Amino acid sequence: MSSEFLNDVEGQRLVLDRAMSKPPRLLYTITLMSAVGGFTFGYDTGIILGAMPFLREYFELSYIWEEFVISIPIGTAWAFSLVAGVLADLFGRKPVIIMSSFVFTVGAVLMGTSVDKEMILGGRLLAGAALGFTSMIVPLYLSEVAPFDIRGKLVTLSGCFFAGGEFMAALIDGTFARDKMNGWRFMLGLAAVPSFIQFFGFLRMPESPRWLVARGKYHEALEVLKRIRGHAVQAEKEFESIKSNCLETEREMEAKGSSPIFVHIYQSPAVKRALIVGCLLQLTQQIVGINTVMYYSSSIIQMTGVRSESSVVWLATVTTSVIFFSSFLGLFLVEKIGRRSLTLFSLAGVAVSLGILAVGFQLANTYSPLTQINSTEGPNSVCSSYSSCSQCVNNPRCGYCFLELPVGPSNGSCLFSDQINPDVSDTGQCNNSVLEVPFTWAYEWCPSDNSWLILSGLILYLLCFASGIGSTPWTVNSEIYPFWARSTCCATAASVNWLSNLVVSLTFVTFVEFLNKYGLFWLYMSFAILGWIYFLLMLPETRGKPLEEVDGLFSHPWWQDATTADEPKTVQYVHIRGINLATNVDDPDSGDES
Repeated sequence: MSSEFLNDVEGQRLVLDRAMSKPPRLLYTITLMSAVGGFTFGYDTGIILGAMPFLREYFELSYIWEEFVISIPIGTAWAFSLVAGVLADLFGRKPVIIMSSFVFTVGAVLMGTSVDKEMILGGRLLAGAALGFTSMIVPLYLSEVAPFDIRGKLVTLSGCFFAGGEFMAALIDGTFARDKMNGWRFMLGLAAVPSFIQFFGFLRMPESPRWLVARGKYHEALEVLKRIRGHAVQAEKEFESIKSNCLETEREMEAKGSSPIFVHIYQSPAVKRALIVGCLLQLTQQIVGINTVMYYSSSIIQMTGVRSESSVVWLATVTTSVIFFSSFLGLFLVEKIGRRSLTLFSLAGVAVSLGILAVGFQLANTYSPLTQINSTEGPNSVCSSYSSCSQCVNNPRCGYCFLELPVGPSNGSCLFSDQINPDVSDTGQCNNSVLEVPFTWAYEWCPSDNSWLILSGLILYLLCFASGIGSTPWTVNSEIYPFWARSTCCATAASVNWLSNLVVSLTFVTFVEFLNKYGLFWLYMSFAILGWIYFLLMLPETRGKPLEEVDGLFSHPWWQDATTADEPKTVQYVHIRGINLATNVDDPDSGDES
């Protein structure tokens, strides 16, 4: 009987031991405490959109200040995600998570108690720094403490909590929207609650056993593994595997010399290939237009005929609920069909839905209502020069005011929007002081008979995005690097996500102006298709593999990676009574021996 087969039998016993031992409560506690970071991340992302109209009016924010308040967290998150890897290697995963939750708590309290716009900006800056740390370190920490067979679920759960944070932010927005004076304080200040819970909760959480092994703290690492595995024999075998891999890595690094870590990454074809895949996953997540789709979700709802401002706020909650519940579909599928298949199916659905959105907006543009009344501001004004609603709302300074009749819009005019409150016009029939009931103010949207098509594209997009590409970049990046490069590579990939987020946000208005909405969605669709082709060729499957083996998937040329199977070629997994048993397919008698 070959030594390989004996190893396979030993692997079967490990799987059986894992299946027979119920994961201890501590593992679930660690997962929940870590996932709170994802909730905080999502809440901050969603809450600012609801709070901004109130901040704009309360502090009389100019357009530049508004852009700063919205964008500064993205910029600081990008900067601090770059240094998160260094701190995680130097001090450990646990201290960085504790620090980030403390910083976010301070930032949220500062925003909720602000007396001037400088305090708001300072609080947003602190929140962005904390998010930069959290977005990188939480998936990394979870991947290092999770058992390999449920690692994908535990890391993906953080993405579910992110969607849950956005959903809760929408509910809080709707709850406090009526309080024009202090509602925004509750919206922003309540973000301190989950980060405060995470701060105190993590004081009792264990450090990553892999980081402890790398620091030579073997006894402590073994004790942590016993606590989070609940099975002494399994923990000891995993410890020996981690220790062996770590010592081998140390010997390799000593042989390479004391060059900077990025030099070692560049000199390692497998790690370099993995980093490119990881960075492009994060880039693709942003350039398929999630921020743009969410930005237009309220406008799309208004296009369907919902006009009440409060109704729009609450119906916008429906879009975040679609994301929230769809993320649990990804949680279910990530271990069932694997990261690769989930990413590909998700991107394919995103591409189709973006095409539907593009067609819908293009039809709305083609059959857009005409402006029939010149603006009272004179023929030389910018807004009054537009001849249709689509041209009018394409300019963020203008809006379309029309009389809504059963036969369609009538008496339409293009007016300047109020710079403090764009929900009304600066002058004319849709001005707040003279607004007449029959007139409707359309800002960034136009009435259209094709709104049903756009709404269908929106729902399909949110379903496909949230269930796959919304979380798989973080899951895959937490798995595909060897320990010596894991923190640095995860930080680099996270910084690509934040930087691309910032670039997409800053160029959004320019692209809309030159390409129109439908052109922008066609562009995003092309990015989704290109990403699908690339990941079809280059993204291997990491499901069911210990972290110490995953980086080996990138040691082959790209044309071999294109046909990487879900499991090693010499091992076949048979599902019996909920347990995966490995049999060596090269040995015809191995199945009986199992």
